[in-house]
Amino acid sequence: MKVPFNHPAVVGRELANLREALDQAHLSGDGTFTRRSHELLREAVGGARVLLTHSCTGALEMAAMLADVGPGDEVIMPSFTFVSTANAFALRGATCVFVDVRPDTLNLDESLVAEAVTPRTRAIVPVHYAGVACEMDTLLEIARRDELLVIEDAAQGFGATYRGRPLGAIGQLGALSFHATKNVVSGEGGALVVGDGRFSTRAEILREKGTNRSSFFRGEVDKYTWVDVGSSYLPSELVAAFLAAQLEHWRDITRRRQAIWQTYHEGFAELEAAGVVRRPIVPAECEHNGHLYYLLLPSLDVRTRVLEALKAQGIHAVFHYVPLDTAPAARRFARTHGTLTVTHDIADRLVRLPLWLGVEDEQARIIDTIVQTVLQEAAVSQV
Repeated sequence: MKVPFNHPAVVGRELANLREALDQAHLSGDGTFTRRSHELLREAVGGARVLLTHSCTGALEMAAMLADVGPGDEVIMPSFTFVSTANAFALRGATCVFVDVRPDTLNLDESLVAEAVTPRTRAIVPVHYAGVACEMDTLLEIARRDELLVIEDAAQGFGATYRGRPLGAIGQLGALSFHATKNVVSGEGGALVVGDGRFSTRAEILREKGTNRSSFFRGEVDKYTWVDVGSSYLPSELVAAFLAAQLEHWRDITRRRQAIWQTYHEGFAELEAAGVVRRPIVPAECEHNGHLYYLLLPSLDVRTRVLEALKAQGIHAVFHYVPLDTAPAARRFARTHGTLTVTHDIADRLVRLPLWLGVEDEQARIIDTIVQTVLQEAAVSQV
C-alpha cells in the first residue's frame, strides 16, 4: 500500500537511547530507561504507581490477578473491544459479561451497567474507545455502591482525559498500550497504572514472577524469594529505551495527531450534514488524544465499497472490532446481558482511516476518495 494504515514515527532520541542501553550492557528489564519511563508516565498519568509491562495484555492480566477474580466471578465489559480485554479475566476463570455500547461514543453504556451487576460481579472494565473516555463518574458511583473495582482498559487512551483526569488512572487499576499502532510506541509494550495504592506492593510482586525481588534490590530484605503467584511481565531495557524517547514528546505527538483527526473531521462534515455518514462524537467533558479516526457508513455494503475504493488508490483502511460475543470462545467464557443492538450495528458499518504522523500529505486524497464513493453509493440507492 502506498498509504499504510499505520507507520510508527521516530520523534527524538530513540536511536541514541538504544545505543546507550547497549553501551550500558543492561538489556533485561528495570534498568535506567525503565526508571525513566516510569517517571515520565507518572508525570503524564499520575496514579499511586506505574509499572511498565511487555504489553497492555500483560497489564490487564496483572489487573485481573490483583482483582482476585476466579471461577464463579463476573466482570462487566463491552463486547466491542479487543480480545485481550476478555482474555485477562477468562484466564482467571471469571465470566465476562458483555453489555452494549453507547451509540454516540461507542463506549460501554453506563446506563445499562447497574442492571448487569449481580452478587457475583467483581469488577467493571470500561474500554476507552478511540481515546474518548467512558462516562467514568457514573461507573465509579455504581462501583462504589456495589463494592466493585473499576479497571480501565486505556489501551487507546494515553494522553486523553475525562474532566481533566488522565485516562488509566481514574479507576483502581488501569492498563495502557504502547503497541506500534498506538500514539506513543515501543513496538510492543504497555503499563499497569495503579490508581489505588493498596495494590502497589502486590503489583510489583506479580510483575516479578511472584517474588519480592524489587524489595531485595532496595535493600529491604536480605534475599528474595517466591511469595505470591506471578509471571514475567517486564519489558526489556531496549523496549524501555525506545519508549522513554517517545514519552519525552508525548504532548507534541498528541497535538499533531489531534490536528490530523481534525482535518478528517472537517473533511467529512458535509457528508454528515447530508445524512450519509456519521462522524465521531466527543462529549464536552472528554478530551480525545487523536488516537484514531473512524466513520460510520450507512451499511456493510457501503463500507465494503469504500474499502475497495481506498485499496484501489493504494490506501489501507480497516474495520474493527468483530464483537466478542459472536466469537466461538464466548460460549465458554462469557455471557451477554440484554441485547447488543448498537454493538452489532456499528461493527458492520465502521471504517478506520490511516492516522499517523506524516499522513497529512495524503489526507486530501483519502478524504476525496471516501466522499466520492459515498456520494456515488447514495445516488445509486436513490434510483
